Amino acid sequence: MKEIDITEIEGFVFGQKESEDHHTGCTVILSQDGATAGVDVRGGAPGTRETDALKSENLVQQVHGLFLSGGSAFGLDVGAGVMKYLEKAGIGFDVGVTRVPVVPGAILFDLREGDQGMRPDAKMGFKAAASAFENSHLKQGNYGAGAGATVGKGKGPSFSMKGGLGHYAIQIGDVKVGAVIAVNCFGDVINPETGQIIAGLQKDGKFLNSEEVMMSQIMEGQTNRFRGNTTIGAVVTNAKVDKPAANKLADMSHNGLSRTIRPSHTFVDGDTMFFAGAGKVTCDYNSLGVMAVRAVEGAVLNAVTHAKSTKSFLSAKDLQ
Repeated sequence: MKEIDITEIEGFVFGQKESEDHHTGCTVILSQDGATAGVDVRGGAPGTRETDALKSENLVQQVHGLFLSGGSAFGLDVGAGVMKYLEKAGIGFDVGVTRVPVVPGAILFDLREGDQGMRPDAKMGFKAAASAFENSHLKQGNYGAGAGATVGKGKGPSFSMKGGLGHYAIQIGDVKVGAVIAVNCFGDVINPETGQIIAGLQKDGKFLNSEEVMMSQIMEGQTNRFRGNTTIGAVVTNAKVDKPAANKLADMSHNGLSRTIRPSHTFVDGDTMFFAGAGKVTCDYNSLGVMAVRAVEGAVLNAVTHAKSTKSFLSAKDLQ
């Protein structure tokens, strides 16, 4: 196994944009010739677009793009901008009068810092799509869908830390697998090799352990923890997958979140994972799923270790 850059995975291009104040943004993954995709939504508070189209029993077999966005439900507007760009580029299903791109996506809640009217919208989605075709790239940390992301929300913003966007890709033989994750979780981010918290709920630079805090509050009744959560992401590969396999592989990829985020998939997270294949390389699906989990783990860790502190939130690198 060797580490590669995610832009080396054939069949996909990547782009991102942020707001002027850099407190929110979006990330896009595009496939000019179409990719077979699936999705698995595990969190109890999701915000998604066109995920029903990805169900194995439904007609659509390929997507032309995926997007991850901040801005809470307002950020779903990014998908319209991506569609507009792809239509102008002649990408999508030919319906005679035009081409209709299929662009599923998911959002996270980051309405916290800066100008609350500055949210990802169709204009930002259009620019992100254009940047992907002009120069496929992804910056990590305070960029794209991770620009406004934070982690460790159990006791409110003053105890939280900076999250971000991360990516990680690997290759074994001819098979390439990569993950793009925007980490904005309610819980803590864990190094799976050591079990140590690297970003999360903290006070004065000392970690409090989100799971322990939550269990200590078990008898306090239902608390309002809608403070802005959700980890969203996508795994892409040059392997050949059918639609049912893509959905199952999206399911398996959540194991990477479970290994690196504690707790994950809570009632107040909208954790959503996409899986897309745009290649012709044949391989064992079980092994492909294991690679996907490894890629997700690496992307989650990169998201928080590349993040930079802001006026309100301390980053993992500055805590060390």
